[in-house]
Amino acid sequence: MLKVDLSGAASFFDSVGPDYAAAAEAHRALEEHAGAGAEFTGWLELPQRVKNDELKQILSAAAKIRGRSEALVVIGIGGSYLGARGAVELLRPRPLAGDPRIFFAGNSMSPDALMLLLDTLGETDFELNVVSKSGTTLEPALAFRMFRGLLEAKYGPEKAKRRITATTDARRGMLKTMADEEGWETFVVPDDVGGRYSVLSPVGLLPMAAAGIDVTAVLDAAIEAFAAMDLRSPENPAWQYAAARQHLYQLGKSIEILACYEPSFRFMAEWWKQLYGESEGKNGIGIFPASVEYNADLHSMGQYLQDGPRTLMETVVSFETPINEFTVPFAMGDPDQLNYLAGRTLSDISRVAREAVKAAHVAGGVPNLEVQVARRDEAGFAELVCFFELACALSGYMSGVNPFDQPGVEAYKKNMFRLLEKPGAE
Repeated sequence: MLKVDLSGAASFFDSVGPDYAAAAEAHRALEEHAGAGAEFTGWLELPQRVKNDELKQILSAAAKIRGRSEALVVIGIGGSYLGARGAVELLRPRPLAGDPRIFFAGNSMSPDALMLLLDTLGETDFELNVVSKSGTTLEPALAFRMFRGLLEAKYGPEKAKRRITATTDARRGMLKTMADEEGWETFVVPDDVGGRYSVLSPVGLLPMAAAGIDVTAVLDAAIEAFAAMDLRSPENPAWQYAAARQHLYQLGKSIEILACYEPSFRFMAEWWKQLYGESEGKNGIGIFPASVEYNADLHSMGQYLQDGPRTLMETVVSFETPINEFTVPFAMGDPDQLNYLAGRTLSDISRVAREAVKAAHVAGGVPNLEVQVARRDEAGFAELVCFFELACALSGYMSGVNPFDQPGVEAYKKNMFRLLEKPGAE
């Protein structure tokens, strides 16, 4: 199970320290469905439900995609794609032999990005997975219209139907109606799970399985992780993280920087930003979530992190055992003066760099929280998802907000539809 190391923040805590009593109360409210938004807490039981009820269909659909197509285009925005993309890029940064490529569309309205994707697809055999609770969100709806037309032009309307899967509401909505009329295979976005908590549902699991990720292992690890984090104690890593970040926020640390030394973690960080930003940024309060990629950003954002405004806290995700290893070779004559590192592994050098950065940032006034994961594999991914979801819910309750709604998201949509003169939007 992952661990949380608070040693890099301990010197910033006041005499009171993190409020574990508040974490305990938040956990009780969550488990007893006594807090705000309790109707959207189905994610706590989601891994077991999916394993019991939907896993076979997910694996079957993924096998068909892998057997007949070279690419899958996943159409969605926000929670409809970020978790899946985070998983694919973390666990399959390069497709293995026989794996279809996974592309993501519907998360922008850039014509240049659209044309680049169309050019990249070229003559590739592909299919679509459109993910939307309602089907009316403009960005994915536009992309789906375009890619559906391309699919029908390539294969004909009838054959195209077999290459479209819709992940949507179980009973209602525009996309559900279209899927029923056209006969597309469908998967369900659970009613009791918000989009940003849905990665362990078919929303995330179907693209992951199509990419070749072992989603059975993901679900098994998630079931174990949620069971382990049901611990009602300050030893619970979710309590530690939630309580520490809320305590630091009260001390003026209003911006949280999520960092990782693995480039493949980039879209996991994007998923984390939506999870925490959409859950906590309400009622004029909330920790602002941002992310950086180390080591690269140490040479671009490093100055700001070290000497900028002291409103920052830093959370670093580390993978303790690499998938691969590289040992620095010895060079005759030492032309680049690196022989002092000869024989050392790159992962060991990276570990030392991580310790050096932590010490420098702490000395510079930035508290450091570390989330330690054993490996960058299916189990590590599942533990991260469960940990961040649970800690986010606890942290939201501790701050006094409903961590499961997002009323502010609708403001831009109303303006956009009005300006586009959508019927009924006046």
